[in-house]
Amino acid sequence: MSVHRWLHIRLEAPLMAFGGVAIDQVGPTRDLPAASALTGLLANALGWHWHDRDSHQALQDRLVFGALAARGGILLSDTQNARLEKSDKGWTTWGTPASRGGNSYTAPHRRQRDYLADAQVHVLLRLEPAGGEPTLEDLAHALDHPARPLFIGRKPCLPTRPLMAGWVEAETALAALKTCGAHIAPDGGAALWPVDEGNTPGEQEQSLPDIRNWHSGVHAGTRRITRGRLT
Repeated sequence: MSVHRWLHIRLEAPLMAFGGVAIDQVGPTRDLPAASALTGLLANALGWHWHDRDSHQALQDRLVFGALAARGGILLSDTQNARLEKSDKGWTTWGTPASRGGNSYTAPHRRQRDYLADAQVHVLLRLEPAGGEPTLEDLAHALDHPARPLFIGRKPCLPTRPLMAGWVEAETALAALKTCGAHIAPDGGAALWPVDEGNTPGEQEQSLPDIRNWHSGVHAGTRRITRGRLT
């Protein structure tokens, strides 16, 4: 088996969100990032616009990664009530306030958003095929010198430290994750990786609905992953 070069990304913030399947006004969070979330994070660092659908799709299709919750954090649910006027504007990462279209709401706009508080997650990532644009080195440079401010899942989730954490040489995603052993809490950490990227006792295979169709703008795909707990 070939040894691969993996980009080590460390996600740490007072609040993070790894969006799960949303129903009605409730926005849940997973314990580990989705393929679509990593695609969006990297695309933002590269300075892409959401209109660059082909680039987003191609990047997501090339991602091979494992993720490890070195510190699981605490689930925090935020109930939001806001009366929005037509003239209200919102913060954006590209420096220009976003205005609203349509009418004002005569009643409060209510929703719930879940977050992970005080969590630390490590992502080990490579690209398949390795050739092509962007390269893994391009992603590393973009994380160190992002074109726009980065956030982890939702705009309030600003990282507390640089996301680029170095490089790892390993044969599989699982082997790459195990290099983060010094960061794991004493009781271990939840982890996921592609089904063909390593085996460990007590693992479970499942289909994860974290694939986004960037042309239609909806999540419409699953991938087979392995979930386990690393100590």
